[in-house]
Amino acid sequence: QVQLVESGGGLVQAGGSLRLSCAASGRTFSRYAMGWFRQGPGKEREFVAVISGSGGSTSYADSMKGRFTISRDNAKNTVYLQMDNLKPEDTAVYYCAAAKEIMARSARVYDYWGQGTQVTVSS
Repeated sequence: QVQLVESGGGLVQAGGSLRLSCAASGRTFSRYAMGWFRQGPGKEREFVAVISGSGGSTSYADSMKGRFTISRDNAKNTVYLQMDNLKPEDTAVYYCAAAKEIMARSARVYDYWGQGTQVTVSS
């Protein structure tokens, strides 16, 4: 069982930055690929980024590539999402999720989810 708690969301102006954190419980954190997803108002949940258990591999949605950076610290059981040059269309609830040993873009693969953190980007 893995419990995930996101933090770091808030209100920011367009062009600004935020760093989201996701703290995980459990002693097998490094065995899980960690993903970030988001769900904007009236939209379906979409993939943002994923990082392998070791942190050696990452993958991003095309619209976030170059602006968002995913990273992890396995000693702290934490995954991060650095978001730069934010745009109003980035406004959403951001979720972290854990998938055992599989990097994936599909939400269906993920076994555990956090409660989400709200990011609002004003124009």
